[in-house]
Amino acid sequence: MPRLALLLTTLIWGATFPATKAALDQIPPLSFLFLRFFLGAVLVGVWFVVVRHRLHRERAVLSASAIATVFLFLGYVLQTVGLRYTSASNSAFLTALYVIFVPLMLRRFDARVVLATVIATVGLWLLVKPSASMNVGDLMTIGCAVAFAGHIVCLERFTRKFDAPSLLVWQMTAMTLLFVPAGFWEQAPASAFVPTAVLLIGLGVTGGLATGAFAVQMWAQQIVPAQQVALVFASEPAYAAWLSWYFLGETLDSQGWVGSALILIAVVLGAFGTSVQPPAGETIQPA
Repeated sequence: MPRLALLLTTLIWGATFPATKAALDQIPPLSFLFLRFFLGAVLVGVWFVVVRHRLHRERAVLSASAIATVFLFLGYVLQTVGLRYTSASNSAFLTALYVIFVPLMLRRFDARVVLATVIATVGLWLLVKPSASMNVGDLMTIGCAVAFAGHIVCLERFTRKFDAPSLLVWQMTAMTLLFVPAGFWEQAPASAFVPTAVLLIGLGVTGGLATGAFAVQMWAQQIVPAQQVALVFASEPAYAAWLSWYFLGETLDSQGWVGSALILIAVVLGAFGTSVQPPAGETIQPA
């Protein structure tokens, strides 16, 4: 069940790509990220009020949230800025390399997961067809992949020790505050914030649905090992390509279909083909 939930979560992550791409025709990227996380923080706050869940403010919870937020913020900033200097295909491929970085960070090299990681990497290459050249944008995007891998590793550890909803609300709040200066730096015109249908849909998908997906991820990571989470998330570019093909009319050739199929095979092999065991010495606590 948790891994199926993660697979559905990844579908929502994939939907954020065409939704964000359409919204960025109207609003600059960092300003959009501010609105996205602001909406997410508000929705999570409303959930706390409605269900009367206690918000944990202990120093350990705040410290864990701060550490996770650093990785999350660096991931988004490096990815967004890197896109100014590299192609979208290179960005998609390099970002998804967290599927390799997560097991490297944790030093977990299960044979089945290693095989699945290789298959997923080949599939990613076929799907997005990145260029062989390397520039500063590519280096930033590799840094983004490392940051996102660090965030996945953090969530595995912290969601098993602390209250997951509290970790979520503190991260969403911190991300909102961190993007406030970025919005002023961009100096977006007032017209960029006009509530058009495209902008509202983009925020609904990224700030609404994606925030719910983030909550599901934090719940699932109390149970599913981080390297399997990374493998499931490797299907995000495939979902993004399919949804962009269907809704935005973008082309997807036979090589892309083969690549996306290999990614899904890798997900089934690596994330659904092994039993879930928590890391040694850690206990699983409910959120």
